[in-house]
This record gives sequence, C-alpha cells and structure tokens, in this order.
Amino acid sequence: MGRSAKVIRFLCVAAVAAVASALPAAEPRMVGRQFGYTVHRGDTLAALGARFAVSAESLARRNGLSPRLSLRAGRVLRVDNRHIVPAVLENGILINVPQRLLFYFENGRLESWYPVALGQPGSWQTPTGSYQVVSKEKDPVWDVPASIQQEMRRKGEKVQTKVGAGRDNPLGKYWLGLSLTCCGIHSTNAPRSIYTFQTHGCIRLAPADAVDLFSRVSVGTPVEIVYETVLLARVDGGRSFVEVHPDVYGRAGGFYEKVRSTAESREIQSASEAPEWEEAVWRAEGIATSLRTSPDLLGEESPDRIHEPAGGLRK
Repeated sequence: MGRSAKVIRFLCVAAVAAVASALPAAEPRMVGRQFGYTVHRGDTLAALGARFAVSAESLARRNGLSPRLSLRAGRVLRVDNRHIVPAVLENGILINVPQRLLFYFENGRLESWYPVALGQPGSWQTPTGSYQVVSKEKDPVWDVPASIQQEMRRKGEKVQTKVGAGRDNPLGKYWLGLSLTCCGIHSTNAPRSIYTFQTHGCIRLAPADAVDLFSRVSVGTPVEIVYETVLLARVDGGRSFVEVHPDVYGRAGGFYEKVRSTAESREIQSASEAPEWEEAVWRAEGIATSLRTSPDLLGEESPDRIHEPAGGLRK
C-alpha cells in the first residue's frame, strides 16, 4: 500500500549490486531455529508460514504433507525458520526483499527481526536503496494514491480516495513514513498476507510486530532495502550455511555461477562441493541449509551464532 566494519568469516552474495556490502558490519549472525509446533484448531500452513517466516510449501515438504491438506489439531509440525542476516548495521532497519525479512539494529546489535509482506512483482515492486524514517503515526488515515485508485477502477471495485482509521484501513494501526515517498512500513488488517509479495510497494508487518517495531524506532532512523537472493555464511566451528530465495523480481542472472566463484575467492569453496549444495540452490526454499563439508560437521545441532533477539518474531 502506498502513502502520501568488517565482516568476520561471512559471505553474502547478491544477485544484483550488493548494497549491503557498503554497510557497517560485524560478526556473522543467523536467526531462527528448529522446533516443534503443536497445531491448534484453525491453523493453516499459510498462516503458520506468515507467523514463522517460512513458506507453506517448505512446511509441507518437511512434514511430508500436501500443501493443500487441512491441518489436524494436536499434530506436531517440525518447523525450521533459520535465516542468515545479510549484514549488520550500526543502527537502523535492514530489509532484504527476497527474504521477506526486516532486521532492526541498535549499537551494532540485532535487537529484533520480523517477517514482512512486500511489493508485488511487476509495477508494484518494493524499491531498494538508502532511506530514513521521516514520520510516525498511530491510527493513520490512508490517502489512496491515484495509481491504486486506477487499479480499483480496472478491477471494477469501488474507488476510494481516503480510508479513515479503523478495522477497514489496510495500513492497520501503525505507520512509519519513509523518505521513499511511494511507500512506508506499516501494520495491516490482513495478517495472513505477511511473508508474501502482495503489497503496492510498502513493507507490511503483522499487527503485533508493528507494535514492537513502532516502539523501538524514532524519526531519523536509517532504513536500508537490499535485494539479495543468495546468502552464504560460515559460523564458529567452520560450519557453512547457504540460503537461496527465488528471484521474484527477475533481477538475478546466473547467480549459481556467481555464488560458486565468489565462494572460491573467499576461500570457502568447499561449500559448493557439499552434497546439500545442489539441492539447496535448486529448491530455493528460503531456509538456511547446513552444508556438511566434512565428517565432523554431521548432525543437526544449531550453529554457535544463531541469534534469538529480545523482540520480533515469536513462537
């Protein structure tokens, strides 16, 4: 919706120009974990995916389910929502579009992270670049942009020019305006749309996450939006992880070859020789996958640098 440093043993490869490479960085980080979740009545794979920052398809595959199957209350699902943090900011917000994740930093520390919804492919893509928060508003009024009014007409919908605060407002209860004039960061009245590409360019948060981020952010907070489809990290103990996302905006070209050559140049070429490498790249599942490159790295324990922030995504 529109509204009027050094990296230690860390590699992050962008399929396009890597804006994050210029950002202040610190030691590598991963977020998320592997855990069991007991299904409650009314849960769906899509809703759980939006909540835990993992695709419904991944949840289904890892649990031997059909993506169209209704979930039975009481069933325990295996959830893996581990992700690689693309870079570390000294202060501010970092959003990686293909990951559909927002990371918030204070004094070089990752304080919280959240799944988000982002712009649709085509004419509603979320722009990349360096911006800042220029306004904060609770119970915002949505001034419907002319471009969205035109879309309403094309679809035969009732054309709205303004939507007041309340349950029908797509902006939800919280709005962070950006120096990026076409878009902002906001809550939503459609929480199941989180972790999708359904917006008109804005960054959309689940209601509870919007409350948390709004309480942390002030006007002037830096915002970096990057587009990185492939991330590769090596954590303490030498264990490597790769995370691959579909190129939803069609900006990547030959990223498989780029990642392999860059891995070799950074002296972690063994990553591309791991048996899990080919499958991780082919599936583009969006989950950090362990690359077991030597016998002593077999097993499923979490890496040393997985980070659980004080706020943000909650089980």
